[in-house]
Amino acid sequence: MPQHTAPSQQASPERPSRRPLLIWSIVGVVAVVAVVVGLTTFLGSGSDTPAGGSSNAVADGATDSAGEVLLASTTHTTIDAAPADQQADEGTDGLVVHPIRETPVHESPGGRAIARMETTQLGDTWLPVIAEQPGWVQVLLPSKPNGSTGWLRADDLERARTPYVIEVHLGSMTLELIRDGDVVEEWTVGIGKESAPTPTGRTFLLGAFTDENQDYSPVILPLGAHSPTHDTFGGGPGTVAIHTWPTDDVYGTASSDGCIRVPQDALDQLSEVPLGTLVMIDEE
Repeated sequence: MPQHTAPSQQASPERPSRRPLLIWSIVGVVAVVAVVVGLTTFLGSGSDTPAGGSSNAVADGATDSAGEVLLASTTHTTIDAAPADQQADEGTDGLVVHPIRETPVHESPGGRAIARMETTQLGDTWLPVIAEQPGWVQVLLPSKPNGSTGWLRADDLERARTPYVIEVHLGSMTLELIRDGDVVEEWTVGIGKESAPTPTGRTFLLGAFTDENQDYSPVILPLGAHSPTHDTFGGGPGTVAIHTWPTDDVYGTASSDGCIRVPQDALDQLSEVPLGTLVMIDEE
């Protein structure tokens, strides 16, 4: 399972990267341990998986007006006060950010703190930037509701750029991997069934992990989006993920509980895409 690393550790400071899958064959043991201690599952996985979260000290400003610690924005939480994404069909320039310390999430630049963002969730936390103001960036959040956004202080962040975009077209049941504006590959995929559709809008590649307790996909790629119909699934938060499937008959069908099922060669390539990469899901 590959991992994002900080831009300062890369040969090129402009692009976050992943470590080889071989390294993560060892780290995958951590995922299995997380399963044993009862952490939750992702939508359509049918098996326990590691949760987000960290043991960071509480950051300055990461408390509300009553001094209570703010809820962390993760795939397991709901931040009702988070502003909705107003340009859900727009792309970005590929800028992604990683919090170097636990930092408050604000509803506007310099505005009220509504949550906190931790440095790690499913690996290092990388979030796509959708807007900037001096000293501040607006990012997509991994928490519910879908399309949630928030503002982070620029001084608390490392910056990098990803050349990739993942586009999922529900109408044609296809997924395109795009690099620098050019289609690298296109695959026929499986999507959510009518009773549990795959949500549309822009989201992002939140993490990557392995789980030796299941055999339907060697790597699972959770997104920063959730099922619109399942508040939970298999005990987890209903997180939508990209993963493969043991049989080919699911590709080109609407048969999942919201996850995007891809062929093995697609998963191999998508597993090398940097965390924080934008994922655009539309009805085309």
